[in-house]
Amino acid sequence: MKIVVTGGTGTLGRHVVPLLREAGAEVTVLSRHGDIACDLLGDVPPIEADVVVHLAGGRKGDDVATRNLLAACRGVRHFVHISVIGADTVPLAWLRTKLAAEQAVEASGIGFTILRAAQFHDLALTMVRGLAKLPVVPVPGMRLQPVDARDVAVRLAELALGRPAGRVTDLAGPAEFDLRDLVRDYLTAEGKRRLTVPMPLPGRAGKAYRAGLNLSLDGDRGARTWEEFLAAR
Repeated sequence: MKIVVTGGTGTLGRHVVPLLREAGAEVTVLSRHGDIACDLLGDVPPIEADVVVHLAGGRKGDDVATRNLLAACRGVRHFVHISVIGADTVPLAWLRTKLAAEQAVEASGIGFTILRAAQFHDLALTMVRGLAKLPVVPVPGMRLQPVDARDVAVRLAELALGRPAGRVTDLAGPAEFDLRDLVRDYLTAEGKRRLTVPMPLPGRAGKAYRAGLNLSLDGDRGARTWEEFLAAR
């Protein structure tokens, strides 16, 4: 099986690629510095493979990148796409691009599988680390279900080696946290003392987060906990 993986050197891709190779797949990494070097926001060379696993993403342009990649596919029978829980419920610009990317995949005519996942532990750590740099830590009122990238990678590898399944069950972490709990855990792990101050999120996005529309309470759960991840770091 020939599989092309975009973003194969990133937080998620560096776990997905070895799993696919261990399963016997012939894997080619497409990224700015991969086996196929290209920028998905520019010209994408023809992609000839059985399966494409699309992991590359950013804060801008995911919809454009996904459409460019889909247009370059030649003979691809299965397009596996990672997205984010809340893409259709939280009114943020970057989530709108995630939803538009999903819609492009669904309309492509290629057999597809879409997995929505919660924020990775790595992203949650980046968020709380940034907040904790301030002498007084503002803590937005929101709940999160951080998931380990390795748990997501295992699920994606299984999906890529199987048949197109459409939109599959969401994958979140094993527990739900208030953001202030994640900040507290990080400060404790770092031996830091900071005053924390609640900060309400304004607008429609704030209302969506307060309502928990970024959560997947009925989805599947990963195994590795936030506490285990933080201790390893």
